[in-house]
Amino acid sequence: MANLDYPLFPIFAFFGFVLPLIPLPWHFQAWNSGTCFYIFWASISCLNQFVNSIIWKGNVINSAPVWCEISIRITMATTVALPAASFCIVRRLYGIAAIRSASISYADKRRGIIIDSLFCGFGPMIYLALQYIVQGHRYNIYEDIGCMPALYNTIPTYFITFSWTLLFGVASAIYCVLSLRAFAQRRLEFAQFMSTNKTLSFGRYFRLMALAMTEMFCTLPLTIFLIWLSATQSPVQPWISLANTHIDFSRVDQYPSVLYDADPLFVMGILFTRWASVACALIFFAFFGFAEEARRHYILWCRALGRFARIQSLEAKTQSPLKYDRSFKLLPTHSLPKQDFTSIEPYCPPPAYTISRHSFVSPTVSDFSSTLCPSPASHCKPFEPHADSLYDNVHFACAV
Repeated sequence: MANLDYPLFPIFAFFGFVLPLIPLPWHFQAWNSGTCFYIFWASISCLNQFVNSIIWKGNVINSAPVWCEISIRITMATTVALPAASFCIVRRLYGIAAIRSASISYADKRRGIIIDSLFCGFGPMIYLALQYIVQGHRYNIYEDIGCMPALYNTIPTYFITFSWTLLFGVASAIYCVLSLRAFAQRRLEFAQFMSTNKTLSFGRYFRLMALAMTEMFCTLPLTIFLIWLSATQSPVQPWISLANTHIDFSRVDQYPSVLYDADPLFVMGILFTRWASVACALIFFAFFGFAEEARRHYILWCRALGRFARIQSLEAKTQSPLKYDRSFKLLPTHSLPKQDFTSIEPYCPPPAYTISRHSFVSPTVSDFSSTLCPSPASHCKPFEPHADSLYDNVHFACAV
């Protein structure tokens, strides 16, 4: 069975994990708590299915018991969390279509978030706690599928496990009908309300409605099919006690594909169960991943990525090391020619001119004759300045 969808299912499960997270920021900004819970549970369910399909491809070895304990709880919580999130979405849409008030206050938004958190967060936790009553043993491992819950087929199982999904599905259907009826009756008021609402548009409203209706039409038939499959394929056991249900609770049953492939109805139920969460995630992205607001965000992200790439390229250019000629070599110090500095003639500075304090008389040729250096081998000695010299420092001149 699983060999037919192995290359396909992990790919779609991975996309189902990643793609719904893309529209999450603007739904979070719009205070769409039901939609945010839907994104969270759909993504984490696809991640769970993706990991299971990779680890247990072609084997039934109990190689990750801790992960299996987490995985079966994600599987059980998702079965009620996604219908609960769909119910919260359509309940909010009915409140908008009914237009009970001209504007939504901060207190109303906070109250809506608290109610959605109770349904989509606290509700699945209660559901998980109740599953312990009908859990026969730790879990089952199916080849190419992974870890699955091991629920005891008894009468309380149908009330504890299957009734939640049915109740949320029926409630969502009722709210869908009421929302469409309110929209048809108050179309003009609804249009005026939408024109003043910055976080919700006509397109987003009807996409949310279509998502809730699609999930409802998928949930109810699938739940009814699973109830019928559980009641007909295996005998329903009488409930005796909790201790009787938990006999040999620590065991792990392992089923190779050759065992369950012989039962086509069981294979169909497994396929519906594992593909349901992937379908919910991909349908959500199909509704909201190509909308106008999504395309606008994609353009902004591309521009930001382009600016970042340009900045990185400029920084790389400015921080690149200077190029040098590898053929240039420094000569060793011992190869430099030695030079005798004693043979260098002493330097004779230019003559120092003195200016009288009292008169500015141009000097004559005889005044310069005493300062000339006729002989290149002459030596320098201190020169005696005049009494009326402008400076008192020692002047050096060349004497014969």
